Formats: sequence, C-alpha cells, structure tokens
Amino acid sequence: MNYLIAVLSDRMQAEEAYSALEKEGLPVNQIDILGQGYKTADEYGLINPNVQAKKGANRLALWLIPFGFVAGYAFNALTGIEIFPIGSFGNHIIGGLLGTAAGALGAYLVGGGVGLTVGSGDALPYRNRLNEGKYLIVVKGTEELTRQATRILRQFEPENLQGYIEPTSA
Repeated sequence: MNYLIAVLSDRMQAEEAYSALEKEGLPVNQIDILGQGYKTADEYGLINPNVQAKKGANRLALWLIPFGFVAGYAFNALTGIEIFPIGSFGNHIIGGLLGTAAGALGAYLVGGGVGLTVGSGDALPYRNRLNEGKYLIVVKGTEELTRQATRILRQFEPENLQGYIEPTSA
C-alpha cells in the first residue's frame, strides 16, 4: 500500500485540495483529511511517540533490571564493600538492589528516550503540524493512484508532500 501525505496551511486549502482530488475521480474512501474538525492523528492511526517510548523502556527493562541485580550483587561480592553493617550476604543483596535501580533508570532513560526520538518515524513532525493548526491530506492506494494525487496536490503548493510505501512483512 502506498501513502501520500500533503501538509496544507489552512482548512480552506485542504477542502479545495480534497474537492480537486474528488473531481479527478479518486475514490473518496482512500482520501482522508486530518486536522481540526476532521480526523485526529489518533483516529487515523499515526503512531504516538509517547506510546513508542513506553514500549521501548519496557522492552529494555525486561533484561536490564535482572542484569542490573546480578551485576550489583557480583560487584559487591567481588569488592567486599560494606554498605551497612548487616553481614556480607545482606550487603550483596543491597548491592543487587542498587544494580536493579540502575538498570531500571537506564531502561527508562535510554529505552524511553530512543523511543521518543526515533520510534515514531515521521509521525511526530506530522503530529506537530496538526498541533500548529495545519491540515494533512492523506491518500492511500496504488502507486498509480498516489502519482495521480501528487500531480493534483502540487497545484495547491503544500508545505510538504511526502510519499511512503508500507513495508511488506516477509
């Protein structure tokens, strides 16, 4: 499936572009307007970067937290550092708990930060443009359909006109 996304500055321009696409015979069930008064980014299914960040942090925490415990325990066992006067085994456990905390913090900062910055692809800039009050015209269909839509939408001088090809799962 191919996608074409055009960023238009105001509602009038978006409606004119939609009408022009409709007039040229493009199927209206394959054209969407996103913006105030139309579909939202969530309704359309644009990836929410906060959700991606949370997934990344959780995925990283699955192995970083246990690894942190083992590393903290081992570090304390090898160095013999006495954190509290409760015996060597108690200090090893506290070392493991400190390692667990370090692993959780690492998962939150690295997994969440990476998910927030790169996990959403181009969805974040499009969400930002919608938040600025701009409108998106999204055309999905065959390569020929998106090529025809590109020709029509260029007349409206969109701020951005980007085509995407949905990856096929092998």
